[in-house]
Amino acid sequence: MSSRILTVVRLAGYGAAYFFASGAFMSYWPVWLRDRGIADAEIGTLFMSRQLVGVGATLAIGWIAHRVGNVRGVLLALAVAATVLVTGYQFSHTFLAILAVSLVWGVVWAPTMALYDGVVVNETRARGINYGRLRVWSSVSFILGVIICGVAVDRQGPSWVLYVGFAGIVMLVPLALWLPAAETQHRDQAKHASFGIPDLLRSRPFLLFMIAAGLCQASHAVLYSFGTLTWRAAGIDDVTISLLWGESVAVEIVLMLASPWLLARLGPTGMIALALGCGMVRWLGMAFTTELWALILLQALHAGTFAACHLGAMAFLQRALPASGMALGQSVYYAIGTGAAQAVIFQIAGVLYGAYGQKAFLGMFVVSAVGMVAIVALARQWKGGLLVGNA
Repeated sequence: MSSRILTVVRLAGYGAAYFFASGAFMSYWPVWLRDRGIADAEIGTLFMSRQLVGVGATLAIGWIAHRVGNVRGVLLALAVAATVLVTGYQFSHTFLAILAVSLVWGVVWAPTMALYDGVVVNETRARGINYGRLRVWSSVSFILGVIICGVAVDRQGPSWVLYVGFAGIVMLVPLALWLPAAETQHRDQAKHASFGIPDLLRSRPFLLFMIAAGLCQASHAVLYSFGTLTWRAAGIDDVTISLLWGESVAVEIVLMLASPWLLARLGPTGMIALALGCGMVRWLGMAFTTELWALILLQALHAGTFAACHLGAMAFLQRALPASGMALGQSVYYAIGTGAAQAVIFQIAGVLYGAYGQKAFLGMFVVSAVGMVAIVALARQWKGGLLVGNA
């Protein structure tokens, strides 16, 4: 096996385990919470609280990884902590108990994706590997997690959401050990990096990027928090719901396979603008229908609202930041750009859904529209070069 192929396998393996767990939790975690007697507004509070804690944790842990230059070691520590911590949910049966576990969980889980993506972006850039095509395997694993969780909940009940998610989390430890030591070659550079968090936050193009991409991802708040609950209330069974979630990621795979072609023509800002446009259409539609045929069409737009945004964001970071600062840049983006935005929007989503039910999706239409204004401004200001540091 060539070194390049082995690197792909090592990177894809960790991502597959992470997204298998994410597939189970993202689609059915509100069902697990509802089964524990948690109200809609409290669900929004749980999501918001976890995100807020994750903002600080992602910045702090990202800074540590940036300074020590050992992202793999940090990911291993987080994987061990997640494996131990997830069992705490099993013994939590009240809102306060679940909130306590969620706060600690946010410290452990939130930084993981930022650091992993930093490793992937650096390795793909250094070895000439296409980022989008590598991430396809994460999407495939997400689909498996969603479908397996849907079948398990349908046959065994909501308690199995936690068990299916745990199956992916427990695999993160050995797979973290197998990750490439991506930041080793940048260790000395990282310790003496020519920029820090204040430099990023003073960059107007970087702030516009975080607003646009962050609001695009945050606009999924009603879907992630209440989509499954809305569809269940409309009489759609759990297996069909899991297939709706799986379909959205299956279409996402097609876009990822076409990512080199799309990025060459649209560029990072064009990809994020495409995502925000898809979001405006998707959330407007979901505010007014639960017809299965319509949901199938609207779920296909996930290829735009998530995948196009994510690929555009990773391409932006790859071009706007030097390799030695990727861990820090990823952490700032995930913490402030998506983490803080999602924390606020998740809480708003809980309030809106409690008051207006399905019409809460209209709020996500507005969020996408604001993001569109930011990405248009960024496209006018950023010409594709480094924003901070040296190449």
